[in-house]
Amino acid sequence: AGDRLRVLDQTLLPGKEAYLEFTDYQQVAEAIKTLRIRGAPAIGVAAGYGTVLGASCIESQNFQNFKEELHRVVETLAATRPTARNLFQALERMEGVVDKGRDVGTLKQQLMNEASAIHCEQREADRRLSEYGATLVEADSSIVTHCNTGPLATAGYGTALGIIIEAFNRGRVKIVYPTETRPLCQGARLTTWELKQAGVPFKLITDSMAGYVMRTRNINAVIVGADRIAANGDTANKIGTYSLAVLSREHGIPFYVAAPTTTIDFQTKTGNDIPIEERCQDEVTCYADSAIAPKGTEALNPAFDVTPVRYITAIVTEKGIIKEPAGLQSGLFERLS
Repeated sequence: AGDRLRVLDQTLLPGKEAYLEFTDYQQVAEAIKTLRIRGAPAIGVAAGYGTVLGASCIESQNFQNFKEELHRVVETLAATRPTARNLFQALERMEGVVDKGRDVGTLKQQLMNEASAIHCEQREADRRLSEYGATLVEADSSIVTHCNTGPLATAGYGTALGIIIEAFNRGRVKIVYPTETRPLCQGARLTTWELKQAGVPFKLITDSMAGYVMRTRNINAVIVGADRIAANGDTANKIGTYSLAVLSREHGIPFYVAAPTTTIDFQTKTGNDIPIEERCQDEVTCYADSAIAPKGTEALNPAFDVTPVRYITAIVTEKGIIKEPAGLQSGLFERLS
């Protein structure tokens, strides 16, 4: 509805399915920051609706005052997660509506229309992306995936996991090995939950088992998502993705990245320029509110790492599949914009 946003609290899964209702943009911002809403496409959609909630609370009918107050709303939402490109892409679209506006009375409805368009376009992009990607999956495949990239993380269909589920529905997937994905175990908590709902056979592995599984289980592909893709094709994704890419190269396994074009940042030249979010040390030293390291232990907690384009076999988008790193760097990438 125009006055509230209803979302599934991802931090409580798989033990409990609980929905949250937000009537204020600051609640949306906090939910994104605390990963109650997570996944790059889903964050972008939520940010659009969060902007609508912020606009609905602005009482001024003076257009310039309204614009200034709404800019503060956008800044609050933008400060939640620095790495995911979809967040900023959605907010740029919302501010674009404001820049073209003239009347506060009609602008609030225009913002709602734009947020709905972002949502619908993202859902359709996920569907097309999944269908394209499924064509890359060989018959009787065993697949490794990382983090969570299914309906929970997107607009309702999925990116990397959307490909896997679509390929399974076409009879091409034998088994999936989702990594637990430290530090928040989003693979163990969320990807397994979605695979189970979809009826896809799987066996959960720890992050450190990936090399062993690649060597002993005849893995046919590694399929992951992305939170930001630089102009040269380097990709930022959940921490541990880079390690999987290197292992894939060692074992001769195709390494596919699945992401909508809203994840591409043409202003960021290479992966070295992608900001990497550093999260609270407690996410590493504790689990489920229980300490797993001695008190006072210091820990690194980057949420993402960058995979250089040379390790990527193909990038799958809703506009098509780009194969070979050389293709990304020779101008084909830009044609997707």
